[in-house]
Amino acid sequence: MTDTPLSLDIAFTIGPVPVATLVVVTWAIMGVLVLTVAVLARGLKLDAGPAQTVLELLVATLDAQIEATLQRDPAPYRVLVGTLFFFILAANWVSLVPGVDPPTAHLETDAALAAIVFVATIFYGIKSNGVIGYLKTFAEPTWVMVPLNLVEQITRTFSLMVRLFGNVMSGAFVVGIVLSLAGLLVPIPLMALDLLTGAVQAYIFAVLSTVFIAAAIGDEARSEAPSAGTIHITKGS
Repeated sequence: MTDTPLSLDIAFTIGPVPVATLVVVTWAIMGVLVLTVAVLARGLKLDAGPAQTVLELLVATLDAQIEATLQRDPAPYRVLVGTLFFFILAANWVSLVPGVDPPTAHLETDAALAAIVFVATIFYGIKSNGVIGYLKTFAEPTWVMVPLNLVEQITRTFSLMVRLFGNVMSGAFVVGIVLSLAGLLVPIPLMALDLLTGAVQAYIFAVLSTVFIAAAIGDEARSEAPSAGTIHITKGS
């Protein structure tokens, strides 16, 4: 663990540019995830094996969650929401590797993830409603709400960052402290709880991101959606 959650360990330098350990761990996680998806995607068959069955179940569950929130075809949002969930999940769980800090225990990573969601809400809002239609959503239910809605757009993004940072950082510190005081075997139940907390935080971040996108899309755009459940059931059949 680093001395404080705001400090960064330098892994190496490229000329005059220092490269933090946080960056190395983040890129390693992304590399593992991309490699895993590439291997699984190349082995897809009509007669699904155990690995493909698990993969299809994960995709179907993800689609069902997105569709339940957005009330429309989940396909355009699957990549973003799924990537956020699995990256945050892997980033949280990497804390169980001795000597490795979870990237999500650093404000830099959480701020970047929150910024991605912020840009995505604007992108999907404009894509669904057009520029004028998206801007009109800030005047709902009345024009008086424009300043408050603009502030909300910023504060909810900030809350995503703070929530993820606070929960992951505190969990990593508690496990590190108990490990230093009690040895290796005693904190195992606490480490299992940290796994659960990491999964819950990844789920909450992904769900809140979907909710923010739903708010940007608006009720009128979502009214064209098919009935919930039809898409992911078809995929799983």
